[in-house]
Amino acid sequence: MPSVGEILLKSVVSFAVLFIFARWMGKRQIAQLTFFDYVAGITIGNMAASWALAEVISRTALTGLVVWTVLSSVLAMIERNSYRVRVLLDGKPTVLVEQGKLLEENLKKVQISLNEFMVLLRQKDVFDLSEVDYAVMENNGKVSVRKKPERQPVTKKDLHVPVAPEAVPQFLVIGGQIIDKTLQQLGYSRKWLQTELEKQGVADPSDVFAAQLDSKGVLYLDMYKDLTVHPQVQAKPLLLASLKKAEADLEMYSLQTEDREARGLYESLARETQDIIRRMTPFLQS
Repeated sequence: MPSVGEILLKSVVSFAVLFIFARWMGKRQIAQLTFFDYVAGITIGNMAASWALAEVISRTALTGLVVWTVLSSVLAMIERNSYRVRVLLDGKPTVLVEQGKLLEENLKKVQISLNEFMVLLRQKDVFDLSEVDYAVMENNGKVSVRKKPERQPVTKKDLHVPVAPEAVPQFLVIGGQIIDKTLQQLGYSRKWLQTELEKQGVADPSDVFAAQLDSKGVLYLDMYKDLTVHPQVQAKPLLLASLKKAEADLEMYSLQTEDREARGLYESLARETQDIIRRMTPFLQS
């Protein structure tokens, strides 16, 4: 019987080796695009587990892991470069519904019943077979579905509604910590963020679990204490926050412009705004 220390050591080593091999094989293995990817992942995981439990000697386990990892990577590379090999090894997607007609023979080929097919459709939020215009079973066993045109949701494009391009929302605060790198990339400062937080009644960023800014400039907050009701922002504190935001914006503009005259004007206005804030703060905080 192996000792606890030996099992612990082998577990750590096998974990590290498996992690390295998984990163080497890439995200294809995680996605399990084909049945072979699924089998290879299980086999490699079982080898690492057997090694950790000392069911096999280290040299044998390591050799097996290397061989399976290398073969899986080589096979994936060959499939990327050869359509014929890809079809030979993985097969082709199977059409199950075409032009709204269920193809019973193809259901038999993939060996699933009508009830099982309906389960796969419901996973795609399709509960009525009459809604389906085209459905295909991919090589990984998942079903891709296209609804009939009259069953598809109306989009803004269909209604000819102009839509401005949107960027991916960015987190500015995570776990009470300000993400300075993201702030800099977006062209904002900590002072600007503090002002936006004060507008929503938050004095300390450490109270914020997550703060996310969308492409429209709307800041969404999720607090640690979700049950805490923040007091409604009154006119005076809001005015003070707006002045601070104006100062922060002017400082940001001065850093972004390459025009010396404009930079000087922004810096002058920022100093004047800062002086106004200094003199007005005792009155706006009362």
